[in-house]
Amino acid sequence: MQKITVLSGGMGGAKFLQGLLHGIASGTLPGVASDAEVTVVANTADDIWVHGLKVCPDLDTVMYTLGDGIDPERGWGRREETWSAKDELAAYGVEPTWFGLGDRDLATHLVRTQMLDAGYPLSDVTAALCRRWQPGVRLLPMTDDRVETHVAVADPDSPSGRRVMHFQEYWIRLRASVPAETLVFVGLDDATPGPGVIDAITDADLVVLPPSNPVVSVGTILGVPRVREALAATRAPVVGLSPIVGGTHVRGMAEQMLTAIGVEVSAAGVGLHYGARSAGGVLDGWLVDEADAEQVGRLADAGLACVAVPLMMTSPDATAAMAAAAVSLVTPVR
Repeated sequence: MQKITVLSGGMGGAKFLQGLLHGIASGTLPGVASDAEVTVVANTADDIWVHGLKVCPDLDTVMYTLGDGIDPERGWGRREETWSAKDELAAYGVEPTWFGLGDRDLATHLVRTQMLDAGYPLSDVTAALCRRWQPGVRLLPMTDDRVETHVAVADPDSPSGRRVMHFQEYWIRLRASVPAETLVFVGLDDATPGPGVIDAITDADLVVLPPSNPVVSVGTILGVPRVREALAATRAPVVGLSPIVGGTHVRGMAEQMLTAIGVEVSAAGVGLHYGARSAGGVLDGWLVDEADAEQVGRLADAGLACVAVPLMMTSPDATAAMAAAAVSLVTPVR
């Protein structure tokens, strides 16, 4: 296998990519060339405009993580960050005060916004930013078009009984602490796949859905017109890794998002939500954690190759072992 394509969100996807690259470099992925090329199609439906700047959280998390600039404690933003600009904006009373842009991180958003204002598409801007960070992958936005995820929550003071907010407000200000009643993906139905996205899927030797949020990360990538069809048509095996372990998410808010769209919060529930390609879904294989081994039979009955292995990304070696298990699982279906 020479070409691997990963459909990724932010923290979970970025951490998986670290392990995948480690496995390629160490030669521990069966059937994968030591010089295999990895293309990452990243979610951009989390993007938000803040203080006049275009912020792309998932693109930046992948870029910083693989470029060794991420804050390892938070899992997002720059390491050794300072917050002088954020503090000054708060002193002026400028909203949103709940979304903080670090001083180092601010430079990325300034460059991105200046290039967008000059007429460059997001894909070109991302390539330019990656020239600094050298992430070791080809990083592609899922679309150059503006797409935003909004969340509706109950609000008894609203005439409609609901209030709709940007996903980032739900996640950062509310900390996903209230139930999401529905999700609205603004602009998704009319979006066009970013340059190279469809070819990255159809020309791949392997496509991986990492343990990213299946609704607001991988789910939005799949929602871009033609992406799901490309997955159905590609000759490459398509394998995914469950973000749900022991009945809940490891990090983030997959549980809240799955509940909002009526999907069972379990490893099997997410695998069945994606579905087997043989039955009109997008997967050939699905890895679940050892804690969810009893669900393997249910997934196999639905047409998915499935095995239970350790899925906690505790180290690059552990994550590379996950990637190796994913490759081994779907190699026979090629």
